[in-house]
Amino acid sequence: MKQDLSYVIFTPHTIAKSRTGGVMSRLLSRTNLELVGAQIFAPDNETCRTYAQSLRIRAPSNQLMLLADYIENVVAPGNGRPHRTMLLLFRGENPCEQLLNACGHIYPQNVQVDALLGETIRDTYADMIFSKDNPEEIYYFEPAVLTPRRQHEADEDLQLFAKFLEGKENIVRNIEYPDPSVIEESLVIIKPDNWENSSGRPGSVMDMFSRTGLRIVATKIFRFSLNQALDFYSSVDVKLKEKLAPVFGQKAREILEKEFKVSLDVNTEKALIDSFGIKYATEQFNDIVEYMSGRRPGNCPKGLEDEPGEVKCMIILYEGINAIQKIRDVLGPTDPLEAPRGTIRREFGSNVMINTAHASDSIENALREKETVKINENPLMSIIKEHYGS
Repeated sequence: MKQDLSYVIFTPHTIAKSRTGGVMSRLLSRTNLELVGAQIFAPDNETCRTYAQSLRIRAPSNQLMLLADYIENVVAPGNGRPHRTMLLLFRGENPCEQLLNACGHIYPQNVQVDALLGETIRDTYADMIFSKDNPEEIYYFEPAVLTPRRQHEADEDLQLFAKFLEGKENIVRNIEYPDPSVIEESLVIIKPDNWENSSGRPGSVMDMFSRTGLRIVATKIFRFSLNQALDFYSSVDVKLKEKLAPVFGQKAREILEKEFKVSLDVNTEKALIDSFGIKYATEQFNDIVEYMSGRRPGNCPKGLEDEPGEVKCMIILYEGINAIQKIRDVLGPTDPLEAPRGTIRREFGSNVMINTAHASDSIENALREKETVKINENPLMSIIKEHYGS
């Protein structure tokens, strides 16, 4: 069947309340769609007016009028500041129907709290509170997410968003800190093992990071090319050779002595370190590169070294005071077996390579990593334009 595109927008309230992980878990586990794009953006007044007006034209019902007013009054810039939203782009069969079922409907009538089931995203995270004095008057409204009902609506909206996003940087910095010198940025990668099956695991990982209280200022779906993975993990290559080569060179010496009943001197051991030990460490490094890009050094078809790889990650940029250490504390040590209970790697990691997520370990490395993954660029707009041939 035809593969269409649709979207879900996380409202400013959902992002500010760090509900992004919980919402994402529902979307990923309750649909069979592929998440192909993600972007933090802050729509301007014109985009919000156009978006809201399209809702009013489609069906002037109480439900859509509520959403249109919300977009103009809450999503649009306010108090001189644009507001962060998150746009998730999904591809698959009947994406609008699947996403609407996961998000849930908005009921303009007064539904008693005890009648809600918490089954959909809006059941759990949205609010519609009516006045005690007038049961017909809505006192507070927060929809949690925005998603279209029909495919032609999704097509129209996505082209509107693509138009706005063209030329925009991927990072949204919409507040000024009293002391910017204490603010850090930490680059997080939710690694490929989280995306192998349709599950809520990426959202659960994201939810655990939210306990840091840091702000998400950028995100994107990313596929490492072979050369990007080699560059990103270049320091790991050096560390593996320093750490593993002597250990496995010595182990090789012990095995040879036992097998052939000979005594080997330190010079032979050094030769084994420089040959077998280095080779072993290199193979371990190649495993990491293949895991992150889907392509192995030496086996990549010529001309594809700089093309996006076979597996995907999600990159998130967090911002705040002491961001590097806060993220590392929640992530846990490289080896999941050594990670404390309650950390991400202890909960979801398998071994030192397949350990769920990466996080910058210093300000200097965060700068280098952001450059390698081109954090200021996002392919989401290009995916939309390519899909619609524009």
